[in-house]
Amino acid sequence: MQLALSSDDRGTDELVDRVVASASSVPDFGLDVVATLSWAARVGGEMPLPGRGETARLWGILAGVAAIDVAGARILEPHLDAIAILEQASADGVVDADAVAGLDLSAESSWGVYAAEGPGVRLEATEHDGAWTVEGTKPWCSLAAHVSHALVTGWIGEGERGLFAVRMRDSDVHPHDGPWVSRGLRQVVSASVDFDRVRAVPVGGPGWYLRRPGFAWGGMGVAAAWWGAAHPLRDALTRAAQGAGADQLASVHLGSADLALWAARAVLAEAAAELDTPGSGLDPKLLAARVRACAADAVERVLTTADHALGPGPLTSDETYARRVADLRIYIAQHHAERDLARLGRMAADR
Repeated sequence: MQLALSSDDRGTDELVDRVVASASSVPDFGLDVVATLSWAARVGGEMPLPGRGETARLWGILAGVAAIDVAGARILEPHLDAIAILEQASADGVVDADAVAGLDLSAESSWGVYAAEGPGVRLEATEHDGAWTVEGTKPWCSLAAHVSHALVTGWIGEGERGLFAVRMRDSDVHPHDGPWVSRGLRQVVSASVDFDRVRAVPVGGPGWYLRRPGFAWGGMGVAAAWWGAAHPLRDALTRAAQGAGADQLASVHLGSADLALWAARAVLAEAAAELDTPGSGLDPKLLAARVRACAADAVERVLTTADHALGPGPLTSDETYARRVADLRIYIAQHHAERDLARLGRMAADR
């Protein structure tokens, strides 16, 4: 499925078509984590980077993959985010690429990005004679038992956090296997990881990861995946509205879902254009907050509309549909609802 974000939808994009088609060809795509990560590593090198004139293509790929399988997009997105972060660090001259390659990096390497914090746990980064190590516990590390490498944030003394590349298959890296009782994204386990003085390569200086514009760009890429993941639900509403005996309410439900997704598409398209316009002057954090809130609102509206229109039938008898709904509800929980709206309100007031 190609979900175009460019202003001209009449044509198709060969790269988008090819990447999305290759996802469809992976057996048990999204369910088989190893096979899906291997696919992500293969396609990662040819993907466009955000903010370089092809953001709409990148987000179109994320949306198209999410339309195939939500978990597949959830696995792909952080891998691409890590590649973009390393490219940005290289362009800024704030990473030793040879040192990162020295972490047994290869064409088959897969990446996670772990920047969450949690109560009672902390990851410390320490430098000794020019060599860095990380030690402690990092929470909310998705697929930590599967990815080969990760970018992790660690506290440097009592100051800011720095970003570090680590090898996840180091013998001193210990991923937890839970708790993870979620019915959605069941195979994309997100749990804590213990690091015992693990070799780390700094990527940017203290605070670079959070201050760079690309931090906001990555968050909008996630929103594009949410948006794409909701389209098969609209398709189900379309079939219901076209079915024998469909009443006016079926058309109302479809119209509601279509309107929500079309509006979110317009916001994503404009945001992609903003990223690709040097010197646009728009605060990337404010832009990201608006885009994510708009996409999350649209997806939640589609989820609710589908529940009202279709009832329990597909949730209890259609494995693919039921898994999509469960996966999407967990994925969209990355948006913190009213708390993120409050943050958006504060930024708008300050502006």
